[in-house]
Amino acid sequence: MANINNRFEYINDLAEHEPEQLVADAEKRYVNIVDMAADKILEKAGGGEIVMLAGPSSAGKTTTAKRLKLNFESRGYGVDTISLDDFYLDKGKGPRRPDGTFDLETVHALDLPLIHECLLALLEHGRAEFPQFDFTTGKRMEQTKHVTLGPTDVIVIEGLHALNPIITDTLPHDRLVRLYISLSSRIYNEDMGIVLNKRNMRFVRRLVRDYKFRNSSTENTYCMWDGVLEGEEKYLMPYRDCADIRINSVHIYEPCVFRDEAIGLLEQVGEGSEYFAPAQRLIKALSKFRSLPPALVPESSLLREFLGYEKK
Repeated sequence: MANINNRFEYINDLAEHEPEQLVADAEKRYVNIVDMAADKILEKAGGGEIVMLAGPSSAGKTTTAKRLKLNFESRGYGVDTISLDDFYLDKGKGPRRPDGTFDLETVHALDLPLIHECLLALLEHGRAEFPQFDFTTGKRMEQTKHVTLGPTDVIVIEGLHALNPIITDTLPHDRLVRLYISLSSRIYNEDMGIVLNKRNMRFVRRLVRDYKFRNSSTENTYCMWDGVLEGEEKYLMPYRDCADIRINSVHIYEPCVFRDEAIGLLEQVGEGSEYFAPAQRLIKALSKFRSLPPALVPESSLLREFLGYEKK
């Protein structure tokens, strides 16, 4: 893995004097790591395989799956990407927590028999019909997605539970490559004190994304966050060491481009809220970074998954 200078003094210095270079270096690092992962996947597999891509919330699974797809296609492979989210049970049919609310983090919120049926059909017969889930209605769509897997094809399946043995143990392991992605670096000050930890940085990504694309208030994002982390600890972390390949998705300049928008959202948390203190701590941390305009972020960047795309 490439070395990362994750001291905030270094980040701020480049953000002030060489912002384009700061962005370019971080983007190049991520692209190189994903491309090296693609090399390892093809060395291990060589076609006719399924890549299981797992990672916690806001790690950048979607963009990484797309980047792998582009890499494989440039080498002449046919590629398709599948999200395990399309296997969610219809709204009202999933398992519940002790308080009666639906548990969307558990692997049992997915239609496990259908997952096994689709993946086995794909591996044994080279074709399968995959479901598509409509999150606006909370139900599976009638229209399916036809997927084929030939000797020069690769399928990338991404989701929180992609490494869970409940899913993978029914499949031939010689046909699978397991990949784990997470934001795996903290940002320190010169005295090695933590300015932003890994969960802080993922939360900021999710905060901005959910406000932009899911109509979620800051309070609502905070309210959901503990459940998200609990689900990761139960259903993802025990299996991350099963991965054949690991990717660190950190972009060290990201606090600079998220800074202003995230602070604005965090300032909406009032003093009477149970989330006021953590919001204030995060505001204090983000305020240490020099602001960079989101326009500096390339259209192909993983951070666009959270920032959105510039209007042309």
